[in-house]
Amino acid sequence: MKNDVHKQISGGRGSIMYHTFGCKLNFAETATLQQHLEEDGFMTFHPDVSSGSPDIIVINSCSVTEVADKKCRQYIRSIHRRWPEASIAVTGCYAQLKPDQVAQLPGVRIVAGSDRKGALPALIKTLSADSHGVYITPVDNIDTFTPSCARGDRTRYFLKVQDGCDYRCSYCTIPRARGKSRSPLIEDLVSQVENVVREGGKEIVLTGVNIGDFGKGRKDSFIDLVRALDAVEGIERYRISSIEPNLLTDEIIEFCAQSSRFMPHFHIPLQSGSDEVLGLMRRRYKTELFKRRIDAIRHHLPDAFIGVDLIAGPRGETEDLFVESKRFVESLDISRLHVFAYSERPGTDALKIPHKVSPLDQSRRVTEMIALSDEKLRRFARRFTHTVRPVLMEHVQQDGIMSGFTDNYLRIKTLAPGNLDNTVVHVRLNEWDDKGQFFKAEIVNG
Repeated sequence: MKNDVHKQISGGRGSIMYHTFGCKLNFAETATLQQHLEEDGFMTFHPDVSSGSPDIIVINSCSVTEVADKKCRQYIRSIHRRWPEASIAVTGCYAQLKPDQVAQLPGVRIVAGSDRKGALPALIKTLSADSHGVYITPVDNIDTFTPSCARGDRTRYFLKVQDGCDYRCSYCTIPRARGKSRSPLIEDLVSQVENVVREGGKEIVLTGVNIGDFGKGRKDSFIDLVRALDAVEGIERYRISSIEPNLLTDEIIEFCAQSSRFMPHFHIPLQSGSDEVLGLMRRRYKTELFKRRIDAIRHHLPDAFIGVDLIAGPRGETEDLFVESKRFVESLDISRLHVFAYSERPGTDALKIPHKVSPLDQSRRVTEMIALSDEKLRRFARRFTHTVRPVLMEHVQQDGIMSGFTDNYLRIKTLAPGNLDNTVVHVRLNEWDDKGQFFKAEIVNG
């Protein structure tokens, strides 16, 4: 069986299943990898509809928390039990940080570090019946940029504009997993966007590890990239993924406010609403600067959706500091929180910080912050009840129902006449569904 599979793989006729953990950047890179392998003749295996077994299973891993590592290990074991003959290739941050651990998991035949994702097609095509390979570049030597612009099975495209991070937040492993900050030339990204136009794409999400650092070491910067992309005819929508508050300048905010292509939507990591905890985390701003950024967005873009990342229960967060953090978040005019429980990561400086929050207190703090997030989202959404907003429609679901997102990132569901996938239409937002966190809507033009 293995020899037959090898013949299929080397001839580019095998089937490959893909699974991605983690951030939007990972999803973008997986979609690009899938596109390249399909161009090389490989078929995509869809576990819900494909019969038999995939020849290869590619896993793009995350390692932002210990839970992420655990989920990846559990997934590998479960798919090996289901398809024991399949060869498993693991890439991404977990593979970069713990390659030996990953290589010992059942069924794993290829372990490729963060900078080797682009090399996976070649590694897969040369996979022999009994080979096992670990391909890791020491993180200090990672200096290449692997382009990525794809949509996979989504309507929106994800354009990778930056990789790596030069920040050294005390709790974070990303610099050790992704390497130093680096980015491509603006003209290369414009060329990728022009190709999206030719493919009929309407919306692009700009992704990266620290996208506000775009152009570091050169004369250009993120605002130069934004201006260049805004000038490309044919793209109707851009969204800026997570951008550090100290790198989100007034110039960027003001440009987005006057642009018809950059959507009123920001995602900004806060991590803590306590200056003392921000200092322990080695974040590069204080709460005063963060609040100024939120106020600037609200001044120029009053309808903007503002998502905020927050870590609950990090080391050093006493109960008093948690209360301080929560009060600060309550004072912000934001739309939603993305709450993460703090996770101990080996080798990080955060382990030296005294006062470790108990699991019980951490769980309570996560629950409180999620409840606060739900309330903020409810208040933000209900401001737009009975208003009309543009929506990029995405895939038909059951009974002719389609979903999509408004310009300011409110999810909607509506009955759609025919297939309007990848079409911008105007809808009336009728009723907010608290449980599903979406608007029941109706199309007002076709």
